[in-house]
Amino acid sequence: MREVRAPYAETTTIGNGQVSIARAGKPPRVFALQRVPELADLQASFGAMLAGDLAALEQSYRLQASGSAQHWQLQLTPKADALARRVRAVTLHGQNAELRCIETQPAKGDVQRTLLGGAAAAAANVTQAAALSGLCAAGATP
Repeated sequence: MREVRAPYAETTTIGNGQVSIARAGKPPRVFALQRVPELADLQASFGAMLAGDLAALEQSYRLQASGSAQHWQLQLTPKADALARRVRAVTLHGQNAELRCIETQPAKGDVQRTLLGGAAAAAANVTQAAALSGLCAAGATP
């Protein structure tokens, strides 16, 4: 599940081969994951990450790691043209063993941040985009 707070409130849920997108005051839009193969590829890549399947990640992305064990980043750049037309890169930010943030740079538009763990907890009362961006950087506080 992914929840967007700004510039609009939206919840996207992927499961059982379907995507559901819900916005306040509107009925949810539900469609088959097969309709958006790039999204299915993105979902599969997160499964590969969680499973520690480096070979599967390297099939789909160019990987670039930086930082230290305490403050790290892993940038995934799509190899497939279909996904690259929608997503320039996905950058994971972490601190020690904690994945704090996933930044997705769409081919068009602004970076989309998904805060996790300590970063999500720290964001509870943060409303400014710059402060939220800082939470993505490992070890940053608002």
